[in-house]
Amino acid sequence: MTSMSRARVARRIAAGAAYGGGGIGLAGAAAAGLVLAEVQLARRRVGNGTSPHVPHADGRYGRTYAGPGEEPLRLTMLGDSTAAGQGVHRAGQTPGALLASGLAALAERPVELRTVATPGARSDDLDRQVALVLAAPDPVPDICVIMVGANDVTHRMPPTRSVRHLSSAVRRLRTAGAEVVVGTCPDLGTIEPVRQPLRWLARRASRQLAAAQTIGVVEQGGRTVSLGDLLGPEFAANPRELFGPDSYHPSAEGYATAAMAVLPTVCASLGLWPAEEERPDASRREGFLPVARAAAEAASEAGTEVTAAMPSGPRGPWALLKRRRRRRVPEQEPAPATPSN
Repeated sequence: MTSMSRARVARRIAAGAAYGGGGIGLAGAAAAGLVLAEVQLARRRVGNGTSPHVPHADGRYGRTYAGPGEEPLRLTMLGDSTAAGQGVHRAGQTPGALLASGLAALAERPVELRTVATPGARSDDLDRQVALVLAAPDPVPDICVIMVGANDVTHRMPPTRSVRHLSSAVRRLRTAGAEVVVGTCPDLGTIEPVRQPLRWLARRASRQLAAAQTIGVVEQGGRTVSLGDLLGPEFAANPRELFGPDSYHPSAEGYATAAMAVLPTVCASLGLWPAEEERPDASRREGFLPVARAAAEAASEAGTEVTAAMPSGPRGPWALLKRRRRRRVPEQEPAPATPSN
């Protein structure tokens, strides 16, 4: 599917989400029976991981940066098992801990991490997760990172419904005053136990949903980062290194790869990225595009950021597409975090 075709599909899905339209089939009705059979087979082979346990990573990171009376930055993780860190054994290997450590190092300020992400969650669980975040006695988070979408595809949630829930979550968090970065649906076409034709259909569905998610998120004032790398080219090339023991959830190295992709956008949303790098760089194919086209291009290239840039014009809202240089997440295990109340 070409970038322009993917942009048209993403626009239709996003419009259906915004205006209450019906679901748009990602794989096509003719393939529905085959897809369902293959999905059930893949689920049996993949399972839900070797252990449902997710390390508890909540707490304060970067204590050495604390100054007298200085409040920490507050980072909250929402979404599914990818955001929670299922598949690793130590708290410091989870994406939340990696992002908190990296953010603390670059901001030179402590970071308080809270995780409400739940393994197995789909986008319709974001309503509950956002309610937990906003009902907490603590201040509203400075930054919320959402990773969601894979379970929507595998459970055949209509993409319009998926995007509607995600857009609502971003709107509520932004209205409350939090910055929001969304890691869009990863490429499910590289999961080892998944065979053809489901592999091709899963890749197509994943990228279509990722593009539609980007449109919905950007329209609500958030930023997106394509997580194709999470289960994309690097995973396909190095499955034993970047997948966990269950061949579905990432390994510690895989989560580090994802965290490195998301960290620059997290920092940029908080005004912590070098100002000279905020301007689009034509040599890296960055620039201003209609949001649907930017969304489609981002879905095809992992690590690509999309953020709102201009008011709507004759071709609809515009966005800035950036391919930020990744900063390495600190490799050392963070000091034991103090559990949050």
